[in-house]
Amino acid sequence: MGPLIWLIAALVLASAEMLAGEFTMLMLAGAALATAGIAIADVPLWAEIVCFAASALVLLLFLKPYLHRHLKSQPVLDTSTKALEGAPAEVLESVSSTGGQIRLDGSIWSARSIDPTSSFAVGERVSVVRIDGTTAIVWKEL
Repeated sequence: MGPLIWLIAALVLASAEMLAGEFTMLMLAGAALATAGIAIADVPLWAEIVCFAASALVLLLFLKPYLHRHLKSQPVLDTSTKALEGAPAEVLESVSSTGGQIRLDGSIWSARSIDPTSSFAVGERVSVVRIDGTTAIVWKEL
């Protein structure tokens, strides 16, 4: 009868989590489920209570903070010019070591070739090596 009671408690606690939404009831439901597994071995009641308390403590102290941190963290959006390095671009105006224009990330940028002897014709694809102020330094697309 013990395992059935712990299983019912786990289901009730998991259902209560739907209302709370803070993972506390879910951690207690996990502890009740673990205790139901132990209770199948027909251990004494005091062992079941110790198992529930230990499982709940471990889940609340370790798993709950991890879940909060993992689910609440926002991915960092890099909007600096560093994020454009390595990005592909299309040549709009012939690019040489003295200048030109490219379409990079939907906007038009001034550009220069990284190699003074190379130039890129209109329509070619290039990669941004680095951003130097407001000018993209480019090379053949990788």
